[in-house]
Amino acid sequence: MKFEKMHAAGNDYIYINLFEERVDDPAALSRKVSDRHFGVGGDGVVLIGPSDVGDFSMRMFNADGSEGLMCGNAARCVGKYLYERGLTNKREIALQTLSGIKQLQLTVADTGKQVIQVRVDMGPAMTDGSLMQPPQALLSEIVEHLLEAAGARYPVTFISMGNPHVVIFTEEIDKLDLPLIGPGIEHHPLFPQRTNVEFLEIISPSEFRMRVWERGSGETLACGSGACAALVAAVLTGRADPAALVHLRGGDLRVEWNREQNKVFLTGDAHFVFKGEVN
Repeated sequence: MKFEKMHAAGNDYIYINLFEERVDDPAALSRKVSDRHFGVGGDGVVLIGPSDVGDFSMRMFNADGSEGLMCGNAARCVGKYLYERGLTNKREIALQTLSGIKQLQLTVADTGKQVIQVRVDMGPAMTDGSLMQPPQALLSEIVEHLLEAAGARYPVTFISMGNPHVVIFTEEIDKLDLPLIGPGIEHHPLFPQRTNVEFLEIISPSEFRMRVWERGSGETLACGSGACAALVAAVLTGRADPAALVHLRGGDLRVEWNREQNKVFLTGDAHFVFKGEVN
């Protein structure tokens, strides 16, 4: 089976073109090939395929085999893949995901061959987890709710970007022990379907630093939907402007929230790493 490794801000996945390949058990495949010692290595597997309701579809599986609802970084990579590998010449793509259709806007170099960056319409931000299907949070709304995990209490703000996120505002972000803190919040009973966790350090109202613990993958270098959730949480709690630059360990992302229309936009680059074959 042929694959291509791609990353966006260090969030790396193994991409498989379902127009050419067949995957019968994507969960098992993701567990196998995502292993960084015995497999290809990545945060998971992304399947690129056809769609009856959009231009193309994307399915994302975490390193533990669980299927994710949406990944903004993966969506940007899919946009680059579709254009540069000749599956489309469109610069605006309707991408079907488990959390709905996401609109991709591609910025292409003057040569017309290379995608420089991709802007994703991530859709609305939701603060009421009980409206998710299945319901994500046992409380209807969570804004700086004190949650006890890993022997401490954390003021958490819940935001859904089609997938669940908990945002925690903190300082000295590099000193945090995420392998200790992350699992306790990810698997907390308040979140029956588990949750992603973002730790956010405010530099200014338009600039943040962030680390992320992703459900099913552990700490990753970046999370696009997490950066969107972080901005929304920062605006809701009076800490930020509706547009900001987010610094992650793998790179920078730009996020905007049109609050009137409740639309969040994510912009960043995407990169091919290598291609190969796996048995």
